[in-house]
Amino acid sequence: MSIKDNIEKLKKEIPKGIAVVAAAKTRSVDEVKEAIDAGIKIIGENYVNEAEEKYAQLKGKTQFHCIGHLQANKIKRAVEIFDLIQTVDSFESAKEIGKRCGSINKIMPVLIEVNSGKEPNKAGVTPENAVGLVKRISELKNIKIKGLMTMGPLLKNPEEYRPYFKTAKKLFEDIKSMKLPNVEMEILSMGMSDSYKIAVEEGANMVRVGTLIFGPRS
Repeated sequence: MSIKDNIEKLKKEIPKGIAVVAAAKTRSVDEVKEAIDAGIKIIGENYVNEAEEKYAQLKGKTQFHCIGHLQANKIKRAVEIFDLIQTVDSFESAKEIGKRCGSINKIMPVLIEVNSGKEPNKAGVTPENAVGLVKRISELKNIKIKGLMTMGPLLKNPEEYRPYFKTAKKLFEDIKSMKLPNVEMEILSMGMSDSYKIAVEEGANMVRVGTLIFGPRS
């Protein structure tokens, strides 16, 4: 099946109002262009270097979201490319993003990445430390917190993701109810090709899908 066919199929399976981020790691500019032509409005990139190449050719045709861990030395370039950074998990990183955005008069929308499985080797703030981090980051200029993102552990059975998605959803609602200044809890980004259906059932309004759109990586 073509990328267009894959996207048509996905559109039928995803409820209206759920944003689809096409995870484009290792995909070519032509593949990404095909996805955009088929109606994809957000491209997700893991690496700034890869994003740069596509941004140069597709600027203005789509939104670019950072969905991979952002290294400190890449932040300066990242704030120029990305429309939203989904992977903020420390005050230091947020502070640098705010500083770099300040120098180009940009307000950067961000999601706070939550390590819902509390995995020691994974990025993301633990659920119990998330509120404290949100409060600190909310005081920074040039940053607007727009919601949460979570990955969950790597699991064989999609059903097993439910408790991790439930944790993120509860946190999302808790923070939303606090009505913190500079925090607009609008986006809950969770679920990928193997788990997006469960994620949507558990309250996600944004999913990050790669393989189901582009096919398996070569």
